[in-house]
Amino acid sequence: MSSRLRLLLAAVGLLALAWLLLAALDRALALAQRFMGLPTGMRWLVGGVLLLVALAGAGLGVWWLRPRKPRTPVVAPDRASLEARIERLREADTDVEELRKELGELDRRRESDRTYLAVFGEISTGKSTLIAALVPGASPERDARGGTTRDVVTYETSAWDAPWTVADVPGSSEADGETRERLAREEALRAHAVIYVCAGDLTRTQGDELRWLGDFGKPLLLAVNKADQWTPDELARILSRVREQAGGVPDAVLAISAGGEERFTRRLPDGSTEDVTRRRAANVQPLLDALRQLLAPGSAALEAQRQNAVLAGLHERTGERERAWRGVEAERIVRRYARRAVVGAMAAVAPGSDLVIQGALATGMVRALAALHDVRVTDVEIDNLLRQVRMTLRTGTSVALAVAGNALKAFPGLGTLGGGVLHAFAYALIFDSFGRALAATLAERRTLDQEDAGERMRELLGEAGASRLRHLAELTGEALRDR
Repeated sequence: MSSRLRLLLAAVGLLALAWLLLAALDRALALAQRFMGLPTGMRWLVGGVLLLVALAGAGLGVWWLRPRKPRTPVVAPDRASLEARIERLREADTDVEELRKELGELDRRRESDRTYLAVFGEISTGKSTLIAALVPGASPERDARGGTTRDVVTYETSAWDAPWTVADVPGSSEADGETRERLAREEALRAHAVIYVCAGDLTRTQGDELRWLGDFGKPLLLAVNKADQWTPDELARILSRVREQAGGVPDAVLAISAGGEERFTRRLPDGSTEDVTRRRAANVQPLLDALRQLLAPGSAALEAQRQNAVLAGLHERTGERERAWRGVEAERIVRRYARRAVVGAMAAVAPGSDLVIQGALATGMVRALAALHDVRVTDVEIDNLLRQVRMTLRTGTSVALAVAGNALKAFPGLGTLGGGVLHAFAYALIFDSFGRALAATLAERRTLDQEDAGERMRELLGEAGASRLRHLAELTGEALRDR
């Protein structure tokens, strides 16, 4: 664009802006004149409303522009309580060997007095190539396919008169790579510091990974790789956007060139083509300078942060094991009490009309499920819950009987035994629905929420699937045969 054309456009823009300002001023004067012409009482009313709107707008602006509180790191439980939980899972025949090995690795690294660094990021961003530039003599596996790092590979080196271990972890966002991604996250938590590698603007997944690392309080550098592919102006804009997208989580955002090889096809003067491979120059000095500053305190000073991150990660993984174990154990408890209810149902006059006959079983199931989820319950809470269940069953008895009758049609051997089997199956359905609803409420809310449990029970009574009905029919038959 020529200088004259730019000057003309600037003049047109200034004139348009001046016209808009004059139009706004004219409109404001007209509104002020109309306002002054209002009766006194109306002026006070309109003025008060405008003042409230102005104050609300100012308050919103102050709230929007207020300094954001930094994200607080995840605080890990103390090691003794974590070991007690792991031991409890081991006593329940749950596989916890992986968790115990993690504690052993935590101790081993603390005693080694080495600095551990993890290079983390999505596939095909140049992590392995960066390792080769950081660690002289390292030869990570390279391949034309994305996601070539299949396991955690470590390289030992010495820099700045200190022993170092650099870990090359599998890349995230790989198709069907959930297991390798889990390995990468676990190794990132074990490290004293993390280099997160990207190759341009951050995706939503990359932003989530950065915030996850930040929540664990990891010393973190964000390296924007392949900087040699952009012009200086393009690189400046990319770094500005990445810093904004990162939201202040990394300790520093740097542009680097990891180097490596590039392949392309060149057309020769005679019309033929040839495949050419050439080395790209690496420039990782900004990253090395930032690492030197970030890790200047030494591994001993950073050990507390590292241990907190590892124990916090173990806390999450132990929680996953506990939830899985409780789910299996809750199924077992509900099945046991449903079988007992089937046997007791043969003495019931009208299944579902009351839980007086089955009251002791219902109370026992509530206590067993509450103890499983470490929720304390009182006799009053149990009585209130069972009272609501009875109210639910007064309106749901016909539904339970209809479901039971239709289900037994698929089992001629049971269906021909008469109304007693129908009552028994209805009680199996009631106890199974009640137990499942209560277990789900206790697991999610960590309290005995009778309204939530009642709502879940109504849904389970009315939406019993074919596989669940078959399971209950088999349970009913087994219980009656044992009886």
